[in-house]
Amino acid sequence: MRKKIAVIGAGFVGSTTAQRVLEKGLGDVVLLDMIEGMPQGKALDMLHSGAAENFTNNIIGANDYKDISGADVVVITAGLARKPGMSREDLLFANAKIVTDITLNIKKYAPDSFVIVVTNPMDIMAYVVWKKSGFSANKVLGMGGVLDTARFKSLLAMKLGVAVTDIQAMVLGGHGDEMVPLVDYTTVSGIPVKTLMSKKDLDEIVQRTRKSGAEIVELLKTGSAYYAPSSAAVYMAEAILLDKKRLLPASVLLNGEYGIKDAYVGVPIILGANGLEKIIEVDLSDLDLKQLQKSAEVIKKNISALY
Repeated sequence: MRKKIAVIGAGFVGSTTAQRVLEKGLGDVVLLDMIEGMPQGKALDMLHSGAAENFTNNIIGANDYKDISGADVVVITAGLARKPGMSREDLLFANAKIVTDITLNIKKYAPDSFVIVVTNPMDIMAYVVWKKSGFSANKVLGMGGVLDTARFKSLLAMKLGVAVTDIQAMVLGGHGDEMVPLVDYTTVSGIPVKTLMSKKDLDEIVQRTRKSGAEIVELLKTGSAYYAPSSAAVYMAEAILLDKKRLLPASVLLNGEYGIKDAYVGVPIILGANGLEKIIEVDLSDLDLKQLQKSAEVIKKNISALY
């Protein structure tokens, strides 16, 4: 029996997520949005591409949450996007309201699903989903760590002139300006990156990684990133659906790990058929640990503003 993936929000991130799911053959897709006709039109267009892209999965567009019934994975992309000059936190209250409504419908129609949160501010929205759904924490995850790590790897590859697939790296913390790229654990085919480039160049790449989302928003002017965010969400969905046991950074609920409690923060995890299967606690430098905890405090402050 085919798996079922529901994508909530048929904007750029949601529709690209649906397309990637189809082309990877991960399962059938329900693309849901409140705008009548829009998800149906995009779904039909994607379905027509199956003949050329050689996928046989089905996709439907929907406006009614009952159509997500039985979904194995739900990806939440709906919400307001950033505009130039805005931070992710500027979206806090408006998107919390949207995500709360979505969550209550997921709880009603897809209570056995795993939920991957893309909507910004992502770590806080993941907490909202966990809080409002009553789901166990292993079933609700935020995708920021995968996205931020992809950006970090890409910038390093560009600077070094090497294949991005040869870079091993991880970015922890919140999906915002306080994220923590783990330079000490970053290698290129096993060679520490610190031996391949200057501290100045590394520091510049760390800062550009933190500002990459804002950089794209400034360039686009009327929207925010969607190619890389959709890839990150589908990467996580694939790990769950195919039980890949990926060791990756994701935003999950912490209960004392790294000295952090009651917040969704990006840390290394093992992701498989049971969702969050294990939180990995690695030895961090005093500076990295301090920065990670500082990032968590920003997240907790925003959570406190909601609750």
